[in-house]
Amino acid sequence: MSGATGILQGQVVIVTGAGRGIGRDIALAMAAAGARVVVNDIGAAIDGHGRDAGPARAVADEIAAAGGTAMADGGSVADHAACERMVQAALQAWGRVDAVVNNAGILRDRLVHKMTHEEWQAVIDVNLTGVFNVSRAAAEVFRRQESGSYVHLTSTAGLIGNTGQANYGAAKAGVAALSRTLATDLARFNVRSNCIAPFAFTRMVDSIRTDTPEMAAKVALARRMESRQVAPMAVYLASALSQGVTGQVFAVRANELILMGQPRPLRSVHHGEGWTAESIAQIAEPAMRPHFYGLDKSADVFNWPPI
Repeated sequence: MSGATGILQGQVVIVTGAGRGIGRDIALAMAAAGARVVVNDIGAAIDGHGRDAGPARAVADEIAAAGGTAMADGGSVADHAACERMVQAALQAWGRVDAVVNNAGILRDRLVHKMTHEEWQAVIDVNLTGVFNVSRAAAEVFRRQESGSYVHLTSTAGLIGNTGQANYGAAKAGVAALSRTLATDLARFNVRSNCIAPFAFTRMVDSIRTDTPEMAAKVALARRMESRQVAPMAVYLASALSQGVTGQVFAVRANELILMGQPRPLRSVHHGEGWTAESIAQIAEPAMRPHFYGLDKSADVFNWPPI
């Protein structure tokens, strides 16, 4: 492909949710770096309804037209059998799988006291179980090869919090935890697993309700950030340039790269006689309270203009 860097020459990369937005830009960047790309996308609406083979096929055709190699896959990541078939198709065509980018996701935003069980489950099935399904399908291949890289798209909606996204936030927080476990489980096989929390204006962001000043500000800020700016980090994490980088969470915000913190102990309080509810209130809480986290949302923490 024109402008290819070649750092992924001969490699095979699966990108889910690659028909549009961030996934599309990642798939194109992987191909430009020399990878053969499985472009996976069910072609659904933002909420997961419907199917359309067109978006995945269009991106695969775009890669081919630029001189790259790609195949389209229309399987749902929520279907573990479809994920197995996708990995097997890559193996049959190209003999290996070197990286998986778990990007596919849907939104069903609603305040938690109004959220239906179906809205909860649909998002968990795609955004969390889907990541496990694809990762599990590739794990045995990575183990046999003794190499491989997982790149998972998480979100500050889960790492920090957002209003009206209990399902999405829980799923994305789960993705970060899953990535950490993949990193520890598969480290002995030279397999890496990392997360990207992207900031970018996509159709998913455009679908967020802006009926509160907080959400309107969030969407307005996102309009200043492009999905293509996320792709270089994904290529880096998929490539040999990131050897030794595993179990990390990075945020990409326009031209800014951020290493995100992970939960660790902040303050310990000891009481030799053991604790009672009263002594916790009298001793432990006052000692810990200065370290408490407030109910910050993502926009409260990332409150400066994108660079």
